[in-house]
Amino acid sequence: MSYYRGKTMKVATAEQMQELDRKAIESYRIPGIILMENAGRGATEAILAAFPDLRKKRVAIIAGKGNNGGDGFVIARHLMNRGIPVKVILLTDPKSLRGDAETNHYILYRMKGEIIPVPSSKDYQKVKRDVEKADLLIDAIFGTGLDAEVRGYYREVIDHLNTLHKPIVAIDIPSGLNANTGKPLGAAIRATLTVTFGLPKVGLLISPGTDYAGTLKVIDIGIPKNLVEEEKIQSHLLDEEEIRPFLSTPRHPDTHKGDYGHLLVIAGSVGKTGAAAMVCEAALRMGAGLVTLAIPKSLNAIMEMKLTEAMTEPMPETPKQTLSLRAFNSILRLCENKKAVVIGPGLGTFKETQLLIHKLIKTIALPIIIDADGLNALAAQPKILPASNRSIVLTPHPGEMARLVHSTVKEVQENRIGVCKNFSQSSHTFLILKGYRTLIVTPKGEVYINPTGNSGLATGGTGDVLSGMIGGLVCQGFDLLSSLQASVYLHGLAGDEVAREIGEKSLMATDLVKKIPALLRRGV
Repeated sequence: MSYYRGKTMKVATAEQMQELDRKAIESYRIPGIILMENAGRGATEAILAAFPDLRKKRVAIIAGKGNNGGDGFVIARHLMNRGIPVKVILLTDPKSLRGDAETNHYILYRMKGEIIPVPSSKDYQKVKRDVEKADLLIDAIFGTGLDAEVRGYYREVIDHLNTLHKPIVAIDIPSGLNANTGKPLGAAIRATLTVTFGLPKVGLLISPGTDYAGTLKVIDIGIPKNLVEEEKIQSHLLDEEEIRPFLSTPRHPDTHKGDYGHLLVIAGSVGKTGAAAMVCEAALRMGAGLVTLAIPKSLNAIMEMKLTEAMTEPMPETPKQTLSLRAFNSILRLCENKKAVVIGPGLGTFKETQLLIHKLIKTIALPIIIDADGLNALAAQPKILPASNRSIVLTPHPGEMARLVHSTVKEVQENRIGVCKNFSQSSHTFLILKGYRTLIVTPKGEVYINPTGNSGLATGGTGDVLSGMIGGLVCQGFDLLSSLQASVYLHGLAGDEVAREIGEKSLMATDLVKKIPALLRRGV
């Protein structure tokens, strides 16, 4: 991927990208036709890299009447100059073309490029065989500006292209896909490769848009870097190049365990001691100097056998062998000299334990990472938040998020970014919504989309590992947001590494913990 570098890779909405184009043209006086030329040339290079044997293949470009079609004309010209046979199927009358698209159509026409106008369904029937014989299809029908449902003739063409089971390269965005939501507007191209311009669009990086985009390639079309940096774009894609320096910072030789922080973990109950153990082990693998686990006293013996490096502190418990309200003062004493707290994994939903969680969240002044049953306790008492004067991180999966906002999993999944931004800003919390393309959302409305991870992470305990990883970095004194970014990215990457070795189905949470040392050693 090529893209603009800032703190992370910016991700634009359709409107933001249009504004960048407008400012580049009007404020910087970059002619629009130059941007179109850069886009078409860059797309051609990406296509040739993905399909290196095109000289032996037949290429059909399906072009619309707007600038997306104009990009298609530029691509056709560059492919022709490389001796690649290409046909342009133009879904409109050439007389309807305007501006830069019209200019590039004229250039292609003067080059004697094969352009077949098919402005109606009846005309399209005459070229169906040509389309079906093509080895590669290039979709240049609609760009990111589409905001109405695809109907009639255009839907017929898109549906036909999708039935051919041929590789399709989408130009800027698969035609028919909403650039902001990733949802098809009635119908959308299912691309093998999407070559997008300037910045990736939000809809290409979230579900269901990822199912339509295929492999994503981002092309620099010459929009000034400072213009991109000045634009108030709040969505970003996590990037290994930005995370690597953070993870590979060397330690000074003259240090001791106290220099790397002491994490307090409040976790575990009968049948759920594994959750507590995985949090502690993940934190230690991330470099925490010390980890102490506060555990119901009847479980302390088993945890002392289960954990070698982490310390345990037996706490007063309820008849259900969960943490009791009577543990409150003891836990506050444990918070002394600690740098961060993880609370929730495996604590259970016994009412007295939930009341303890409420009191602790309201009282502890340290950075707190809240997961699992800590989130369930919050859902039952939402008035505990907001907490604008403290650093609180929530790490829900979609079900827990639905409980937090008193909604349904379906509604959360259909608007993951919107739901998270609203909740994070109103509660003044950092939010990690786990799942496919895990999101990090800040109280300022910034959104970070994680590209790593796979379905193998959909197994018990992987969330506990993530909480421990976050706590392990935060307690070392690292910046909170950087810790979240590094942990989420590394967590997904560990899952990808394990999946490559043993497959997604066999992945277990403890496999992730075992992968952390190698990833840290090589700097991801």
